[in-house]
Amino acid sequence: MDATQETTLVGPEDRVRATIDPTGGRLRSLIIDGLELLVTEGHKPSRFGAFPMVPWCGRLAHGRLEFEGREHEFPLTSPPHANHGLGYLSTWEPVIATDRHLTLRCELGAPWPFGGHVIQRFHLDAHELSVTLEVHADEQPMPVMAGWHPWFRRDLGRGGSAQLIVAPQAAYEVTAEGIPTGSLGPVPPEPWDHCFVGCARPPRILWPGALVLELASTFDHWVFFTAPEHALCVEPQSGPPNQVNQAPHVAHPGRPLIGSMRYRWSDAP
Repeated sequence: MDATQETTLVGPEDRVRATIDPTGGRLRSLIIDGLELLVTEGHKPSRFGAFPMVPWCGRLAHGRLEFEGREHEFPLTSPPHANHGLGYLSTWEPVIATDRHLTLRCELGAPWPFGGHVIQRFHLDAHELSVTLEVHADEQPMPVMAGWHPWFRRDLGRGGSAQLIVAPQAAYEVTAEGIPTGSLGPVPPEPWDHCFVGCARPPRILWPGALVLELASTFDHWVFFTAPEHALCVEPQSGPPNQVNQAPHVAHPGRPLIGSMRYRWSDAP
């Protein structure tokens, strides 16, 4: 299989097409009944599609990671921080590809000092796309996070503009630089660029007269980014940004961090 070639998964009767780019392991396009749901272009790799966030999610404060008494530095992709990990900047190798399934593998190399690898699996059905991430430590323990960062279009060219339907119970308080402090507080007013917990039901995006998209995940943290005029970002992830420095999940050889997300769609009223 060509590691540079995009793969398109096709649903029944060609009503759904999901295109995955091995450059960044990114869901580059999701077309349902002729409607493109994702922002397909951006001025930088973190501004389009639906890309995996690994081995950390969101902002890594000042590009520094401290683990077991040692400090490691990473490129400041969104100064003054290093944003969204390294997976979306890496090449993923296709492992298995069928009409409705794709498995990709990404080796975690420099500047990540711990090694390891990531497996990402996509599976498409008539009304659902599911994606799974496995973050594996190969030879030594390592702090890890995982998640996804989708950019959904506010306008699909049919029906009304996107409406985010969600009711979280709490949000992480943040510093002036947008780094979670570790403490939870009340839900702030929109626009949002915060990490939330306590969503009693899966978030939904409604495009009136077009589609309803339900997003679910085995991860229980969500970042909602509603400030852009052209897009909504609904990001399931394993913890709040910068968690690898505060209370990291540690993957061990033979004990990976695993999580999944699901997009399920239906016609809108």
